[in-house]
Amino acid sequence: MAALLPISINPNPLAKKMSRSNPSRPSRTTVAIMSQDHPYWASVHAEIEVHLKQHILVRPPLSVSEPMHHFVFSAPPSPGPALCVAACELVGGHRDQAIAAAAALHLMHAAAVTHEQLLSTDGPKTKPKPRPMVHSPGIELLTGDGIFAFGYELLAKSMDPAQNNSDRILRVIIEMTRAMGSQGMVDGQYHEILTLCKQSRYYKYVCEKKEGGFHACGTILGGAGEEEIERLRRYGLCVGVTRAFSNRVEEGNEMETMEVVKELRSLALKELEFFHEGKAEAISSFLHLSSL
Repeated sequence: MAALLPISINPNPLAKKMSRSNPSRPSRTTVAIMSQDHPYWASVHAEIEVHLKQHILVRPPLSVSEPMHHFVFSAPPSPGPALCVAACELVGGHRDQAIAAAAALHLMHAAAVTHEQLLSTDGPKTKPKPRPMVHSPGIELLTGDGIFAFGYELLAKSMDPAQNNSDRILRVIIEMTRAMGSQGMVDGQYHEILTLCKQSRYYKYVCEKKEGGFHACGTILGGAGEEEIERLRRYGLCVGVTRAFSNRVEEGNEMETMEVVKELRSLALKELEFFHEGKAEAISSFLHLSSL
């Protein structure tokens, strides 16, 4: 594969216009465009949001619940939660089996975003300017920690003896802790700060760590075999890395970066050839949505 470089791919002109204003934080409008492009994804996002709103309530003590509610629902969208649900359905599972895990993935993403906003402004030039703080740094730090913990609690509560899903839930919890911990998200954040992402090989490493580790959860919950899990893990990695690169916009490398995105998408679709074409249609459509 060619050297991986920061990529900007927005086939929808309106999405392209919006991404330039703040490339690393896709707006809710972008999500609306994505939903209009494909009703399947609209329904997935809606069910995940409903599940989150049922569990993230503004209630006493307000000093705890208000910041959590704010950070959870103001976080930019991530492909992980929706792909979790789609992967579960692809392997024959039911959406209800994956909603709790998808909601937990959004909480993990929201917590990571909350912590990233606390990083020094001397970080990578490709990162967005720090947003105005709604809460103090101490509140942001502690709330992010609380969101992490609540994500695992939400997932653990989805264990159901009637579904005999305890082993699957436990495996998903292990997947998430690895993806979020020192082997995953934290490692990616560390290298992003350390190297300022100036070299293409670090772009690849950072993006894989920060975006690529969450996509086996739905497959596990749907009862897939190991080969199916690994294929959809690799598919999700390609989707996550493509999205991450498209959010790190730099000019001057358009031709080369277009080739890299094209190859990533080709690799992703190749993983789906293992599955029945009709069943894979919904999940493959994610590669062509305007949010990428």
